[in-house]
This record gives sequence, structure tokens and C-alpha cells, in this order.
Amino acid sequence: MKKSLKQKLAIGVTAAMLATPFGMNAAPQTAEAFSLGDVVGAAIGGAAASAQLNKQIKYYNDSDEGRNELFAQMQEQDGLCSDWAINSRIDGIMSNLISGIGQVDSSIYDKPFQYFINNQDDFNAYCTLGRNMSINKGVFSLTDNEAEIAVVLGHEMGHGMKDHPAKGAKRALGPAIAAAALGGSALANIAAALVTNNGITKPQEWEADNLSFEYMTHTNYNPGATAAIWQRVIEQYGDNNSPITARISDHPSNSARRDNYQKKLKEYSDGHVEVTTDGVVKVNGKEFCIPAATGSMSSHERAFFVQGNLAAAYHNGHNTSDATVDGTTVLLGAQPVITCTSGDEDAQTLCDRLNKIKDGKAKK
Repeated sequence: MKKSLKQKLAIGVTAAMLATPFGMNAAPQTAEAFSLGDVVGAAIGGAAASAQLNKQIKYYNDSDEGRNELFAQMQEQDGLCSDWAINSRIDGIMSNLISGIGQVDSSIYDKPFQYFINNQDDFNAYCTLGRNMSINKGVFSLTDNEAEIAVVLGHEMGHGMKDHPAKGAKRALGPAIAAAALGGSALANIAAALVTNNGITKPQEWEADNLSFEYMTHTNYNPGATAAIWQRVIEQYGDNNSPITARISDHPSNSARRDNYQKKLKEYSDGHVEVTTDGVVKVNGKEFCIPAATGSMSSHERAFFVQGNLAAAYHNGHNTSDATVDGTTVLLGAQPVITCTSGDEDAQTLCDRLNKIKDGKAKK
């Protein structure tokens, strides 16, 4: 643990346990919260410590004053990115997500998210108490695809919408306070709880992933980005070799998250469309295409975007129309499916094949 983090822990209980970092190369995020001395002093009483903890969590999570205070602390700690282009792109993505979430859960407007972009180069973002978000400018280091970035931010917003940071705070600090009351080193126990376990459970991780999928299907983004981003993560970092999965064991594996999204895309298409483990796009159990790799995307990653387009076509009833060709783009009804590039089969060949297999029985 870095010396600066130890110093911050000694000063106050930090947002490291309150935050829910998305995923790659994330160091514990810290911001001074309430007095560790108060908690340690109350730990002997047990109930008093719990009351103090709940009071502070409620302050930072529910009151405008507390939310703004924590947000300012986060900005001071993480720093602010002044790059206009990055800020503009994140603003656009957040605006789209907020609109999508609003169709699912209108409470987002009662307690709007506050967010900023910091200068850290790692691919990461985190959401903490009060629906406060810090987004690394490094989200663009792994992918420049805004739909994939939206999946990342939608995951964090799912944590915020379901109050996972507050629930995780209570879960992480409770055992540490109890251990201190039994005579252990209060600072050591609390520090260990903060650094080794932020209190977010695996079921909550899955819930945030699934919410991100739901949010994406209420935007104009390709829902296939949900599986595609995890395919990209696997290709960059391997299945379970990223620093975050080594630090937080409750995160699902990268392949499990990708496969979960692939299954949800198949369900969204009412069972008609899937991507096999070797990256083949199938419609009604029959091969449609194996997209060619491009300069910025592997064949397998691109396959999930094709699946997303086809899933949207079936979900929205476009499959009742014929597949057609517009230049190099194959459409199913009004829904674009794939824009052919060098290495792909030609658009007319894919169009003819899709027309032959699109009306078959769904493969459940």
C-alpha cells in the first residue's frame, strides 16, 4: 500500500471502500471522509460505531451538501482533465445514458449523477456515494468506440442506481469495527478492509452488468457493444489477469461477463441470433458470417456488433421485412446489420444468405 494511502487512512475513513471501480489497473481511490478517531473511539461500544457509520454514509450519499463535499474531494484527489474533446465526448455518452436510464428508472432525475474526467491514463471509472463518478481519460486508451465506453459507464451508473456503494461501505467497515472492538488494531483492521475488499459483492457486479445491458437497449447504441468490450478486454489482458481481478476477487472473470452479455443478446433477439465461441455469427442456428478483422477491431469483437444489430432487428420486428443492400451495407428491414469492409464477403452474398435463413425457427 502506498504511503499516501496509509496517511489518508490514518486521517479518515476513505472513499476506497465507498467506490466501485469498473475494472482495469485501478488503484484504491481515496478521499477524506469522516473522523477515524470517532469510529475507533466508538468501536468499543459497537452500536455507537454502527450509528456513526450509518450517519456519515447517509450524509455523503443522500444530502446535497454531503454529495457536493465528496465530489469536490474526489476532484481534488484525482485531478481534472481539461481536454475539451474528451470532456465533450464523455458529456455526449453520459447524456445518452441518462436518457436511457430515465426510461427504465425515473429516480435518476431525483438524484442526478455528478461526474468528471480525471487525468489518469488507466482504463477505469468508479462510482461512489451520492452517485458521484470519476472517469479516467484512459477509458479511451483501450477503445475509441463510444458504445463500448457507454457499457463501462452504464455499469458504474448501475452501481449508483442501486446504492451499491452505500451498501458496500457498511459491509466493508462493519467487520473491521467489530474486530477493533475485540481488541485488534483498529487502524490495521479498517485499512485492510478498505484496501482488500471494497464491499461490493459478486451478485452486485452481475446486477450492474445486467443493468448496463438494459440501459444500452434504451439508447441508440449497438447493444452488441456489451459483449464486444469484454472481448476486447480479454484480447488485451487475458481472461483474469488484469490487476483489478487480482485485487478484487468478487469481480466475475472477463470471459464470464462477455458470455453473459452474449446470452442476453441472444435472448434479446428472441433466440434467433448468437455468436459461437470461435466468433461465428449464426442466425437460427445457421452460419451467417465471420466478420473480417479491421485495423481497430478483431473479427470476434466485430461479430458481437453484428449480433447486436441483428438482435435489435429481431427485437423490433424488422425481420418481417427482406434483407437488402445499400452500397456496402446489409440491412434487415430498416436496421443496418453489417457494413462490409476489405476481407468480408460482399454485401449481396451476405444479403442473399440472410434472406434464406432469417425466417427459420429460433434456436433457444
